[in-house]
Amino acid sequence: MEANILVVNCGSSSLKLAVFNSRLEKIVSALAERLDTDEAFARIAGVDEPTALPSGASHQTALRALMDAFRNQGTLKQDPAAIGHRVVHGGETFREAALLDEDVIKSITDCSGLAPLHNPVNLSGISATRNLYPHVPQVAVFDTAFHQTLPPRAFHYALPEAYYRDWAVRRYGFHGTSHYFMSREAARLLDRTPATTSIISAHLGNGCSISAIRDGISVDTSMGLTPLEGLVMGTRSGDVDPGLFDFLAGKGIPASEVHEVLNKESGLLGLSGQSNDMRSLCDLADHGHKPSELAIDVFCFRLAKYVGAMMASLTTLDALVFTGGIGENSSRVRHQTLSHLRLLGFELDHDLNNCNGLYSDGRIDSASSRFPVLVIPTNEELVIAREALRLAETTQTV
Repeated sequence: MEANILVVNCGSSSLKLAVFNSRLEKIVSALAERLDTDEAFARIAGVDEPTALPSGASHQTALRALMDAFRNQGTLKQDPAAIGHRVVHGGETFREAALLDEDVIKSITDCSGLAPLHNPVNLSGISATRNLYPHVPQVAVFDTAFHQTLPPRAFHYALPEAYYRDWAVRRYGFHGTSHYFMSREAARLLDRTPATTSIISAHLGNGCSISAIRDGISVDTSMGLTPLEGLVMGTRSGDVDPGLFDFLAGKGIPASEVHEVLNKESGLLGLSGQSNDMRSLCDLADHGHKPSELAIDVFCFRLAKYVGAMMASLTTLDALVFTGGIGENSSRVRHQTLSHLRLLGFELDHDLNNCNGLYSDGRIDSASSRFPVLVIPTNEELVIAREALRLAETTQTV
């Protein structure tokens, strides 16, 4: 019977699952949301009826229910042969994926101070699957690992050296699994090898980051110590003046509240006062809603500035790549962003941009563009499944 690989992406109140076969073809996926509340629910892709969850279902309860549902519909006939987990922060400890054992779990726990909104919930997913499948090899794939090649000039903050030496305060970068996939897929589409391909990769979704990838290696990125730094995002502010904390403290707002606002009430949501969904904002802007217009304009201008900044880390540029929910689907965002970069020679083909590059192997640039511009759907789940399968196979050969 063919082996399957389970991919787990655990959020604070959500659980995403995907199952791949040994040929790394996705055979089923599912999403559970609003976990630990009375409104918990789950759905399997392509199935109209939701999967029943008890009120207040935990991550482990949702996992068990969805795995049972996979078996009942015949898409999963046995326990997985390997399980891969997305883990947001691996600090400086992990430069690549790692087989989960007690030491690795401790290291992930130790990194929780660097990602307090992410690592603890990633650990809850790990705990849930280890309880259900204690004998299955499990693998952590880290968002930060791909960016561990950043040179010191790119990852150091201009702070007292002791902050880095004693507390590991530095720029780490995130969305590394997506940026890694972009570096390989762009090379394939350009008929090059990753080691000879240099791109700027813009991952734009509810979370957003941009990376300079030189000869297949990450050399700069927009996110920093935490996923808050950098671009404007769905509910995150991106870059702000650190003096904002003192200014707002003078208004009686404590740092903890400012941190909450910057992470959950800012970005597109804060600027528009309406939504963190770019599709909704574009529709509102088309109907004359000025705050939504402003939100889109700030988002695109900040992105354009970072495209220019990433060029400082490259000697050549083989392509600018857009990915993520916004990057793959918003022709407006791509057009508006590159309208700020005409001085650098970027030019879009209007028709190819409007069809999201579907009919041109991802290319949306015009013949007169100085640089290729690509739209490539990301596939972080595939990377995690591949790493889980690779490391699980090593346990069988030891």
